Amino acid sequence: VQLMESGGGSVQAGGSLRLSCKDTESASSFYSMGWFRQAPGKAREGVALIYDPLDMTLYSGAAKGRFTISRDKAKNTMYLQMNSLSPEDTAMYYCAASLRFPGWAQSPWEYWGQGTQVSVSS
Repeated sequence: VQLMESGGGSVQAGGSLRLSCKDTESASSFYSMGWFRQAPGKAREGVALIYDPLDMTLYSGAAKGRFTISRDKAKNTMYLQMNSLSPEDTAMYYCAASLRFPGWAQSPWEYWGQGTQVSVSS
């Protein structure tokens, strides 16, 4: 399993980005996938989770209403559409995957990508 994020970059406040996370080495059917982020000097935090068999999504308070998580199993790819970005969204964004149903705690997630940087200027 190798998760590879892409789609990060620099954008002005109010702009949008779409992040992608692709499983490049296998056709694993993860039950759960999620996006986490880590801002400079801060702990990594959960942003959005998607539970495929349950057809359920969860969002952090900061993401709710602005971000949308989705998944295309045929392409082994998960997405995070981010709208109305603010400088507070500046962080390294990581995708994670699991064959179980972990929640916001990070340790239960078995697989992680290397991250993609998102920078939002005011």
